[in-house]
Amino acid sequence: MKNFTNISGLGQIADDYDAALVDIWGVLHNGRDAFAEAIVALQRFRAERGPVVLISNSPRPSVAIPEQFDQVGVPHDVYDAIVTSGDATIDELARRAPGPAFKLGPARDDKLYEDLALNFSELEQAKFITCTGLFDDDNETPDDYTELLGQARELNIPMVCANPDVQVKKGDKMIYCGGALAQAYEDMGGEVIYAGKPYEAIYRLSRAWLKELTGYELDRSRVLAVGDNIHTDLLGAQNQKYDALFVADGLSAGNSDAVANVLEKHGIYVKYMLSTLSW
Repeated sequence: MKNFTNISGLGQIADDYDAALVDIWGVLHNGRDAFAEAIVALQRFRAERGPVVLISNSPRPSVAIPEQFDQVGVPHDVYDAIVTSGDATIDELARRAPGPAFKLGPARDDKLYEDLALNFSELEQAKFITCTGLFDDDNETPDDYTELLGQARELNIPMVCANPDVQVKKGDKMIYCGGALAQAYEDMGGEVIYAGKPYEAIYRLSRAWLKELTGYELDRSRVLAVGDNIHTDLLGAQNQKYDALFVADGLSAGNSDAVANVLEKHGIYVKYMLSTLSW
């Protein structure tokens, strides 16, 4: 049985909300191309309703996201602020500085460490692992890290995961993220510390931005959370008591029963569903 309402577009429900917390990857773009209808929807929400805070599990600090937007064609007038898992992770890493830490992830994520007095080392000398993702997410899978994670587990080293997402769609291809390695490490009995969705830290930063933008503390019933990931966006919204709009990755209204079954299986409640974000 469905526990959500299919809607024709964000405009249908916009009057019920004064602000929106919106996921980026999968809602605004796919890592290669921007979604034109989503851009129009957020531009209109900002013009007619209130602020949009983009809330992403990107391991990069939020200041690095506009440059990424330029590369994929997302204009800067679709948001008022950006909060990332990287922002929330910086706080966690700063508490653990100077380390040393074992750096796990691609070089493109190194902006995360620019303002941290953090030293890096080989795994054997590290006090913890900082994980933003796989070294080569275009070609590797978590299976390539079984030996490394096994060594870390033997050393009893905790992992700070900067991106709880397990997979995202990059163009037409699914790639693994930091959350996949963190999950594998937890399965081995390793300790993992998360800061992004669905965990509290990233939402605390988002609420601080909303208060800064509006000048007052918004009632959570007046904030809409928009996302496409059941385990991060939707679970996070549910935990924080926000109404959720599920952007169901191209699923049509005819798939409603299948979507409902998936949500029920994972114990997730959402208020609305759209196949793609539009006005």
